[in-house]
Order: sequence, then C-alpha cells, then structure tokens
Amino acid sequence: MIYQHTMDTPIGELVIQSSNKGLTYVGFKPKALYQEYGNEHTHQAHQQLSEYFSGSRRDFDVAIDVTGSAFQKSVWQLLTQVRYGQTSTYGWMANRLNNPKAVRAVGGANGKNPISIIIPCHRIIGANGTLTGYAAGVEKKAWLLKHEQQNKLN
Repeated sequence: MIYQHTMDTPIGELVIQSSNKGLTYVGFKPKALYQEYGNEHTHQAHQQLSEYFSGSRRDFDVAIDVTGSAFQKSVWQLLTQVRYGQTSTYGWMANRLNNPKAVRAVGGANGKNPISIIIPCHRIIGANGTLTGYAAGVEKKAWLLKHEQQNKLN
C-alpha cells in the first residue's frame, strides 16, 4: 500500500508518499496520486519538512524506501553528504564515485531522485556555478538554496 500526505510549503504543494518501510516519493510533481491516508513515515516527513521550511531543521532522519539502479542509489546516497547551505557539482560527485567521466550519468540520476529536499539534489549546481535543471523547476531550486543560506548556522 502507498500512503500519501500533501503539505503546503512556501514554494507550493509538496506530496509525500511512503510504503510501510519508508518514503518512496517527496516532490512537487508526482507520477501518481493516491488517497490521502498517511502513516508514520509521511507524518514524520511532514514534521521534519515543516521544521526545514521554518529554518529550524538542517538534517533529516526519516526512513527511505526507494527503488533505482545501484548507480542511482549510490548517487542519491552521495547527495546526502552535501551539507545544508552548501553546494557541490556533478563533477565533484562523479569524482567521489571514482568515475570522473560519469558527469552526465550523475546528472541523470540526480534528475530521477524521488525524494526531493530530504535527499538534497537541489544542492548540486553546474561547474561554472550556474543553477542547472531541477525537476520541480529552477526557481524552486533557487528558493531552496537561498533559504538554506539565510538559515545556515555559522
């Protein structure tokens, strides 16, 4: 069974979906919508995301239950190492994965990240410092990065 909860955020309605094991999707444009019936994972994610948007949360500890290739999962895991208020590049990620030529593949895996914000793909920018694509739109990416910069602890 897929559980779903929607929440209003400063940048639009966010859909949170989970299995019994953990989050399966967090984003602005879900592939499918389900009846609003949350569970412990959707409720915990809602609480933590509310804290994130208020500026009081920087890290998440909700269970994740995503499907993807081994490469995609390695990219998504690496994304969690980019700290709140910081950015990195696709090239940095490819190098960290010991595959410097995989920059485009890293970008593709980032684009398929099913857990927005919690797995922070918005923190990855182009090598020249530009904001590159974001599934929810570059304007949301810019807002998230600005929000984190304004609430970053020094």
